[in-house]
Amino acid sequence: QVQLVESGGGLVQPGGSLRLSCAPSGRSFSFNVMAWHRQVPGEERELVARMTSRRRTEYADSVQGRFTISRDSARNTVYLQMNNLKPEDTAVYYCHLAFEPIAVEQQYVEAWGQGTLVTVSS
Repeated sequence: QVQLVESGGGLVQPGGSLRLSCAPSGRSFSFNVMAWHRQVPGEERELVARMTSRRRTEYADSVQGRFTISRDSARNTVYLQMNNLKPEDTAVYYCHLAFEPIAVEQQYVEAWGQGTLVTVSS
């Protein structure tokens, strides 16, 4: 299957910023839906940010105004800019890319990243 490579996670102090990136590796993979999820051990996965090919975006209330999802079409890369990070943002972040068919002969394809750990602590 298509492999998504995530990067950008790490340790950051409260109030700091990080930018996560996600890009397919290997074979060519086109997508028109992109999202970031996060998960804390013992809790269910949470949708953090989502964007469609129309550039419509939606964010979890907890990150609204602080996180921004974006796409660089030329590089076929999706980003999550995280500003004013809080300790409660600590989690493993997963990238999710999908191609939702826009024609009847097309097939739905999706892929998940391996996860990147973001730790917000002083």
